[in-house]
Amino acid sequence: MHYNNYNFFTYVDNLNQENIIKIDKKVDIILRNYNKKFKNHELANFVDFCKKNKRKIYLSNDFKKAKNLNFNGVYIPSFNKLALNYNIGIKNNFTILGSAHNIRDILIKKRQKIDVIFISPLFKNIKYKQHLGIVRFNLINKHYKKKIIALGGINNKNKCMLRLLKINGYAAIRNFRTKKN
Repeated sequence: MHYNNYNFFTYVDNLNQENIIKIDKKVDIILRNYNKKFKNHELANFVDFCKKNKRKIYLSNDFKKAKNLNFNGVYIPSFNKLALNYNIGIKNNFTILGSAHNIRDILIKKRQKIDVIFISPLFKNIKYKQHLGIVRFNLINKHYKKKIIALGGINNKNKCMLRLLKINGYAAIRNFRTKKN
């Protein structure tokens, strides 16, 4: 399978720069921590670090901070059901990512004007015992015409099955943790 045209994403929950360096440079980073509030100067320093290291960085669920602190975009999680158009008043190079678990979530993300949608969970994983699988994923995928990212349970054993999907990339938490030499 050709991964050259794929977008890759991973999630981090802290501002540890050493961990960021260990992640392959082709992988975009989503800062997602719902338990800790980071200070603006900490986030600004982290964004500067990521951009100096030629990495795209997205902030989860805080549109205003992501925009003001020069993140590459914002990630709107599936639990954010607010019927807001997140595209209003943003610059061209600001990307809005969002996640969905079913068709109802996808319809909400359409109303929110999400640019790239993460559909999950694709495969069985620790967090979700129920998963979509290839067929249900493709059926749900039909309802969204923008970029689709597969998420959930993707590992080296089942990564080859991604070629059966109509996707623009995939996201993983553990799969991108260390650089491949």
